[in-house]
Formats: sequence, C-alpha cells, structure tokens
Amino acid sequence: MFEQRIFETDFRVALSEELDRRGLSIRQLSEMTGIPAVTLYKIASGERDPRLSTVKKIVAVFSPHHGKFIALIAAKFLLDENEGVKIEANGTEYRIKGYAANSLEDCLIVSVRARNDGAAGIICAPILASLIEKMVDVPVAILKPDGHAVLGAGESIAKRL
Repeated sequence: MFEQRIFETDFRVALSEELDRRGLSIRQLSEMTGIPAVTLYKIASGERDPRLSTVKKIVAVFSPHHGKFIALIAAKFLLDENEGVKIEANGTEYRIKGYAANSLEDCLIVSVRARNDGAAGIICAPILASLIEKMVDVPVAILKPDGHAVLGAGESIAKRL
C-alpha cells in the first residue's frame, strides 16, 4: 500500500499519511529504520528530498511482506545482531524482523504492530509472552538466553562492582 502510494503522490504526503495511519511518530520511524530523526523531519517538511537508500529503508518498514517473517521484540542491540537472519521450517523460509522496544508499553505496542505488519509469529521475553499471546492471533515464542548470555551479563555486572 505505502509503496504504491509513493508513486501516486508526493513522497512526503505519502509518508505523512502512512505515519498517521499507523499512529507512528517520526522519532519512532527513525528507531525502526535507523535513519536519523533530523533527516526524516527534513524529508517530512519538504526541506529535503530523500535518497533512494532512505526510501528503501522506509518502504521496508512499512511494507514488510517481502517474504514471510517472524517478529523479534527486543532492545535495539539485540535486533542489530539478529535482523535478517533466516530460519527454515516445514519447507518455508522465514526471516527475522526486529521491532525495537525499551519498555513494557513499547513491547505491547510493537507486538500489535508486528501482527498488523503480517508477522507469522512473535519472539519476545518470557515475562511478556503470556500477555502478548492474549493480544495477537499468531504463535508467540519465548526468547530464552543461553548460558553465554547469562555469563556475559554476570561479567558485565562484576566489572561494575
């Protein structure tokens, strides 16, 4: 829908409409795309035309239906390590698409957004899984840290003691 709309109207109009439709702010779009908020503000105000690479990043966020995906709800640093990883199950390939969240409220909001974007399933923290399962109609899996992650976190704390 968004990718079609950008050809029918001015890009900044299409961007504004899509942000309104999804209830997103430019700052949230910045977090989702990795594009600096100041750049997005300039594009939205008409002060600057977007580069093709910028348009591609925005379209990828608004139109994630290029293949099936599983949403990973986590802090940005974890998303950076896992974004785009591919998983094959039952003959179907799924890619991991990250949704950044830094609070309980963010997690709930992005879980609904991920489902609305077409996520086949959602991976999240154990404390959120049962609540998110009640909100969406896709499978929800718990992200369980492995021993290396626990040891790394413990070492990080030990260094600060």
